[in-house]
Order: sequence, then C-alpha cells, then structure tokens
Amino acid sequence: MKAVTPAVTCTAQSSLVTGLPPTDHGIVSNGWYFRDLSEVWLWRQSNRLVAGEKIWDVGKKRDNDFTCAKMFWWYNMYSSADWSATPRPMYPADGRKIPDHYTYPADLHDELDAKFGQFPLFKFWGPGADITSSKWIADATCHVIETRKPTLTLTYLPHLDYNLQRLGPDLQHKDIQRDLRQVDELCGQLIRTAEAQGQHVIVVSEYGITPVTDAVHINRSLRQAGLLRVRVEKNMEQLDAGASDAFSVADHQLAHVYVNNPDKLDETRRLLEGLEGVEHVLDENGKKQWGLDHERAGELVAISKADRWFSYYYWLDDNKAPDYARTVDIHRKPGYDPVELFVDPNIKLPMLAIGSRVIRKKLGFRTLLDVISHNDTRLVKGSHGRPTDDPQHGPVLISSAAEYLPDGEADTLKFKELVLTHVFGD
Repeated sequence: MKAVTPAVTCTAQSSLVTGLPPTDHGIVSNGWYFRDLSEVWLWRQSNRLVAGEKIWDVGKKRDNDFTCAKMFWWYNMYSSADWSATPRPMYPADGRKIPDHYTYPADLHDELDAKFGQFPLFKFWGPGADITSSKWIADATCHVIETRKPTLTLTYLPHLDYNLQRLGPDLQHKDIQRDLRQVDELCGQLIRTAEAQGQHVIVVSEYGITPVTDAVHINRSLRQAGLLRVRVEKNMEQLDAGASDAFSVADHQLAHVYVNNPDKLDETRRLLEGLEGVEHVLDENGKKQWGLDHERAGELVAISKADRWFSYYYWLDDNKAPDYARTVDIHRKPGYDPVELFVDPNIKLPMLAIGSRVIRKKLGFRTLLDVISHNDTRLVKGSHGRPTDDPQHGPVLISSAAEYLPDGEADTLKFKELVLTHVFGD
C-alpha cells in the first residue's frame, strides 16, 4: 500500500479515516509547533484537531443504524464515534504518572477495568513495552464487539513497532519471529470474534519500518549555527522555541523546521541541505508536491536518507541535558525519541536500578525514573517516516473480501472508501 508522508502513526491514521493527505486534515506529524503558544506538543488526543469527514460520519449519513467503535486509534477523544478507548494516564499533583485510559461513554472505562484490570500503560511504550498492552487492547475490542455489536470496529495493535525499532526489520531474528507469532494470535482472536458477527475483516498497517544506522542531530546543527536558543534552568538547558530563529520538531525520518525569523530562511535551508544524512529539504513548493503545505508544518521540512532518522537533541554538553532526556517522557520532549525503548546499556544492573527508583517513588520521594540513555542514538536499528525505496517494505493491506481490493498497489487515501465498500457493498 502506498503510504502518506510522513509515514508516522498520527498522520497515517488520520489519512486512513479521512481519505485526505496532511495538507487537508492538518496532522502534519505526531506533533508540531503551536505557533500561538510558542510551544511544541506531541501526541495530542482530541479528534477535533483532525479536519475532514471521518469514515464513521459517512457511515451514519448512509445508514442511521450505523455505529462505530474506535479502540486505541489515535485522536480518539471527543470524536463522533459511538464507543472509544485510548491511553490516558493520570497525573496527580504529587508528580506521579498512574496508568489509565479514557473511554466514551465514560462508564465503559470501569467496565473494561473490571473485566481486564488496569490498562498496562508502561507496557504500551518504553523499555518495558511488549505484547501485554496489545493483548489488553485485543481483549477489550472483542468485548466491545460482542456486547455493543458495532457496524464498524477499528482497533490498533502497537506490538510490532517495538522490536522492529529496537532490532531493525530482521525477520529471521528470534525475537521478531516471537513477536509475529504473538501478534498473529491476537489477530486470530479478533478475526474469530468479527467473523462470529458475520463481518468482513481488513488488516492494515500505517507504514513500513526500514533499517537505520544512526540519527541526524538537526537541532544541534541549528544551535551551533546560532539559530536555536536555549534557556538554563538549574544548570539544565531547555529548548526556547519562541526565542529561536529556527529549530526543528524531529519525528522519526522527518523533521519540521520552524523558522521564526524570515530573514534566516535561506541560511537555514542551506544549512539543512549541507547536513550529512539529509536527503530532501522541502520549501513551500516542495511541501505542496509532498502534500504537506499546511499552516502547522514547518517553513522547511527535512527528510532523512533511508538509513538515518532525526533526533530531537539540542544540547551540546551532556552534563546540561534536561532531566527528562533520561526518562520516558513523550509529552515533555520537543520531538520523538525512540531511545525510550531501551534501558541505558551503561546501567550495570538495570532491573535493580528500575526497582529501586520505583520503590522510592512509591514511598513518596521525588525520584526520576532516569534509566534511558540521552546520547546513544546508535541503539535504534529501525525507523520510518519517509517513503520506502521499495514498495515491498511499505505498509500492507489485507482483506477477507478480495473482490473489493484494487489491482496492484493500494493507496492510503483510498482506505476510507474501501472500508465503506466493505460495509455497504459496491
């Protein structure tokens, strides 16, 4: 299947449900620079950020009895779907992060917790991420299918993301083989549940993951050129996005470069074009050609070479890195950080290090779970975001109704139409 650019979770899923490119639905990445706030935000959850008519809205127009369950697809809060669930941790005032999820209707939350236990957030992302979270999602989805009987159910199993980024797309690796068996078992569970309701089944992925060797430290280059600025808090450097002439929001193999000072646009473009590991630098015309000319996009967009990805790192001295750099903190970091999938290899007894920190937190001490590397980008072996050079390495589309599939390559932007055909026929 032909992917959109960037081929990342939030953008791809938004294109799948709207049939629109980022130019039109506005989700230009997993996060962007909110110019009116002068702040970078990733992994927002309100469906109101996504422009365009969604699959379920069209379904309801065609049939008043049409219903939709949206289980853990992104932008899942405050949508017009009939039932939904999405990760949503609690953040009490004492600084804790408590695993939880958000549902609509609200009473579905307690129903799922009573049946399947607390949502395993720390297994959904981070060094502990494994099949546990996908199993919880699959079980919850089957429960909703059996008890609510929606016309259309969308469910997202994140499991294959983890080791494909940790280890790279080596299908012969024993851990990848294990992951494939585990997720196949969950897919079988979902397929059996759907078929018991007499429903078609579509399997779709948002992107393909390809091998990488190291990151491009785009923000460090912008800082060395005097374009990116920081502020110092307790000897830790914080990105000062609003005060910077130019900085980037890095997201896998694509980086939005925001140029606050128009006089620095040409200088910034020349710098990016000269960076080793950068394949394309898109200006206004380039963004139009790539379907990324939206006000949320950077003035420039950098796309890496196939074997590279972009780090968010902006500090030049590791001793001045922000405290969140060594933690799993997807909302505070001004860019995506796949190194969060690893425990710092320099920690000799990782389980003891993690356990001792968790105990201290439970005892009420202010303790950081600082067990992530903040400088070893070579740990990451797989990435995505740019179009794959070989279509065979891209996303896939599989259906139980082969007669509805197109000949040859499918298109992410045609997925919405394809789903409605499965529901309503030709």
